[in-house]
Formats: sequence, C-alpha cells, structure tokens
Amino acid sequence: MAQAGKGKLNYRCPACFMRDLDIDMFYDNDKQEYYCLRCCYTGSEADVCAKNEMARFRYKNILTRFKEFGHQNNKTEPHK
Repeated sequence: MAQAGKGKLNYRCPACFMRDLDIDMFYDNDKQEYYCLRCCYTGSEADVCAKNEMARFRYKNILTRFKEFGHQNNKTEPHK
C-alpha cells in the first residue's frame, strides 16, 4: 500500500464535503489519483474538481445577506 502523502494542491473530499465535513484528500503517485482516508472516495484530479464545483454551487450565496424577501412569484434581491 502506498504511503499517504499530500498532493500538489489541498483538494477537499467531495463526498465528505457534501456531508459538511472538511477533509483533505491524499494523492497516490502510483495510481495517479486522489483518495480520502475517512471515506472510500477515489478519483482523478478532473473528477475531484468537477465534484467540488457541485459543492460550491451549494454554498454560492453563503456571504450574501438577504434583507427583503419578495412575494411568492417575485425574485428575492440581495442587499448591496
């Protein structure tokens, strides 16, 4: 078994991050893939980046403060 080592960048495990856990992934040079020590997720760099983009979609308005909410059919406007 390969020894665990950090990859070029600190990618977060998308499977754990969707469950609100912030776990860094490790890189296996022999298999050229990233893996998580907490869950059984493995994937290429492209796969990890694509799934992390889905997680960013979940939190896209985390820093936006909403002061007014529209009616049922109106769009909600963020505070500027």
